[in-house]
Parts: sequence; structure tokens; C-alpha cells
Amino acid sequence: MSTTSLTTSEYSLLSAAEATAKSSAATSSSTSSTTSSTSATSALSSLADNYTTFLTLLTTQLQHQDPSSPMSSDSFTSELVEFAGVEQQVETNSKLSSLISLNESGQLSSDSALVGSQATATSTTLPLQNSSAQVNFQGTSGQTVAIAVSNSAGTIVKDDLVTATSGTNTWTWDGTDNSGNQLSDGAYSVAVKTMDSSGNTSDVSFTVTGTITGIQTGTDDMEVQMGSATIPMSELTNVSQVSSSSSSSSSSSSSSDDDTSDTSDSSSTGS
Repeated sequence: MSTTSLTTSEYSLLSAAEATAKSSAATSSSTSSTTSSTSATSALSSLADNYTTFLTLLTTQLQHQDPSSPMSSDSFTSELVEFAGVEQQVETNSKLSSLISLNESGQLSSDSALVGSQATATSTTLPLQNSSAQVNFQGTSGQTVAIAVSNSAGTIVKDDLVTATSGTNTWTWDGTDNSGNQLSDGAYSVAVKTMDSSGNTSDVSFTVTGTITGIQTGTDDMEVQMGSATIPMSELTNVSQVSSSSSSSSSSSSSSDDDTSDTSDSSSTGS
């Protein structure tokens, strides 16, 4: 939006919202879904290496023990117990990984029923689908609220100043940037800010709404896909089925129109 007609406080409010949106975009782009998986694999590999090292040390100790003073049976037994403990730990980690994988597969199958539903989430990721995105926030009457949207590169593509009403407010974005250009569907980052009478800015709690198009296994949680936007399942606050009544009514209406048209054509032919 144009900043030429903004007051100093409005400009400061917009700047704060833009900074937060850029920060959210940077955080999202730096998060790798493979980090946790790589860490778990590395830990298991380390255990296996320790297992091999322990075996090597024990064998070397037996080979170089003093024949006149061999290793005591108590010490030998103690080291064998430690050896078995390491082996068991490696096996436990391996089986646990398999169990988690099976559980995630089952959850993925059951959660697939959510595809096609409309979901609301407490996420800074704003899904733009079919050139439409929605942000919901609570406000007070007359409250000035700044909304800023950033792309994945951290560039502000849209910002807006709105006057809130008391209760739930909905801000809908048509996917156009500040210059009026239509942007492609995808995952954007959004921030919502307000300012008090003393000029202090603060975050406004908000949710985003979109249509679930897929389910996938994430790093620490199942994730829903809203177009190319990915949001953890734990961030969903509401899921509702999209009503098909309107489309059914439309189909019925279309069918009735066709019947009327056929009747009309038949009458014309008969006359």
C-alpha cells in the first residue's frame, strides 16, 4: 500500500508488521524437515560405532592380558554385561524406529480422510489457494491493525491497515501484491500487529484458513498440505467438511433448466 498518506504511528505499525513477517519467512525457509531424522540416524550410527569399538577393546584386552595374572572372572563378567547392554541399546533404538514408522503409516492412512476439508490453524504460514487467502483475528471496535505478507524470499508483497470491529475479524487476500500484480498460489508468511495509545506495538493473535489438499509425515508431527503450504497437524484448531449442498442445488437447477429447454425445443418442433 502507499505510505505517502500514512501518519507516523501508522507507518511505524506497518513497519513492525513487515519486520515480523520477514522474520517468519526466514524461520520457515531455514527449517529443514530432515534435521531430526538425520540426528536420529546419526545417534544410531554412533551407538553402532561404540558397539564395534567396545568389542575391539575387549578382544585386545584378552589378547594382551598377563598370563601369570589373567583377567579376573568378575571383571570379565562385568565387561560382558556392559557389552550386552550396548548391544541391547542398539537393538532397542532400531526396533523403536520401526515401530514409529508403522504408527506414522497408520496415522497417515486415517488422516487422509481430512483431504478436501477446510481447516483453521494458528500458523504464520498463509496458504494462497486459487488466488485467495484468509486471516482471522480478534479485535476491538476502532482498533487499528496492520497486516503484512511476505514471500519465501523475505520480500514484503502485501501490507494493509484495517480498522477492526469488536469480536472476530476476517481479512481476505486476493493474491495481488501492493502494485496490483497477481501472485502465484503458494506458501506466504503473515504477521498481524497493533499499537496502543503509547505507541507500543504488539502481536495480535490470529489464525489462517485454507483447504487441506494432502497429508504427509513431518519431522515431529503429521503435517497437512494446503496447496504448497505445509502446516503441522498440531497447529490446527478447527477442521470442517466443505458443504456440498450448494453444488447439489446448482446441479439440480442446471438439470431443471435443461429439462425446460428440452420441452421448449420440443414444442417449437411440434408447431
